[in-house]
Amino acid sequence: MAVHSLLSVVAAIVVLVVMVHPHRAASASSRGRFGVKSVDQGDIAVTGLCTSATIMHAGYKCQEYHVVTDDGYIISMSRFPQGRNGEGVGSNKQPVLLQHGLLVDGMTWMLNSANESLAFILADNGYDVWISNTRGTRFSRRHLSLDPAYKEFWDWTWDDLVTDELSATIDFVFKQTGQKLHYVGHSLGTLTALAGFSEGNQVDKVKSAAMLSPIAYVSHITTALGNLAAKAFVGEITDLLGIAEFNPFGAPVSIFLKALCANPGVDCYDLITEMTAIRYGKLAKFDYGSARSNMEHYGQPTPPIYNMSNIPKDLPLFLSYGGKDKLSDVKDVQILLDSLRFHDVDKLDIQFVKEFAHADFIMGVTANNIVYNQMMAFFRNHQ
Repeated sequence: MAVHSLLSVVAAIVVLVVMVHPHRAASASSRGRFGVKSVDQGDIAVTGLCTSATIMHAGYKCQEYHVVTDDGYIISMSRFPQGRNGEGVGSNKQPVLLQHGLLVDGMTWMLNSANESLAFILADNGYDVWISNTRGTRFSRRHLSLDPAYKEFWDWTWDDLVTDELSATIDFVFKQTGQKLHYVGHSLGTLTALAGFSEGNQVDKVKSAAMLSPIAYVSHITTALGNLAAKAFVGEITDLLGIAEFNPFGAPVSIFLKALCANPGVDCYDLITEMTAIRYGKLAKFDYGSARSNMEHYGQPTPPIYNMSNIPKDLPLFLSYGGKDKLSDVKDVQILLDSLRFHDVDKLDIQFVKEFAHADFIMGVTANNIVYNQMMAFFRNHQ
């Protein structure tokens, strides 16, 4: 890979890292709450996955929607209501919501051929497919009152994805279709769902949930860059650079990247495999940095823990994880599974794919036969 191309990739990834764990400004309380679940689709210019998707994969009907979260972020969602060239047309089709992981957007579900990409496989198999794009990604960079050019736009943590964004997207699909939905998450998309479900968030609107490369605990990350990135999520990156969004080719970023990649054992040529999605060590809410601040927000000196054992025991769960996954490490998945040990046995389907790494669950050319077919069988068993 050319040096310039490598730096472009690294820079883009670091930009997204900062987006996901933003700077908590003193003016955070000025954000307000909007209580809006949808927006007039005619009020916003149509931008989203559909243009790219129809160029890459002809024959699929694609629709764009926009959802406004309770904290005012406008989330782009794309819908594939039927399969290629109109296959699978019919009423009351089962909706499926796909939620991507960190460092990517909804395009992650359609990067391979139509026969290998989950979004199109589901559409061709008669599902009503919905794809969400997390706030801050290229298709969801709008807000009712905040401008992404200013740090106030980035004043959120992944906890807000749990409390606001997960709620808004699931609720929107439920109301649009009138049906409970199947949820599919990868990486960060599993983290937000597991955390949300543990607090009863939108569980009544979910028929089942499939977690690909599930992340809830990261005590056993084995890669150097993964550990560095996880520890950086306490905010040192934004404190170092002094801004929430920054020029990826500017001098401060260049210095940061060189320092990061100079650490022993860090391989900057394998960033997708190396990067992780959450803070190091435990699944807890945002730490405001002091016992006093945490008391103000939570009524206790330390951030509350998301308790995975609180996930409703009758919620059908499909968990698929890989033996070569350095982010969703096997030992960490076992901790998650232990917390689900009292889950209804007929509602928990666990798949271990020895040869799969983190990205194989969304980009592997064999994922269709190995993972997706079993996942769709799981869906059929829990209609």
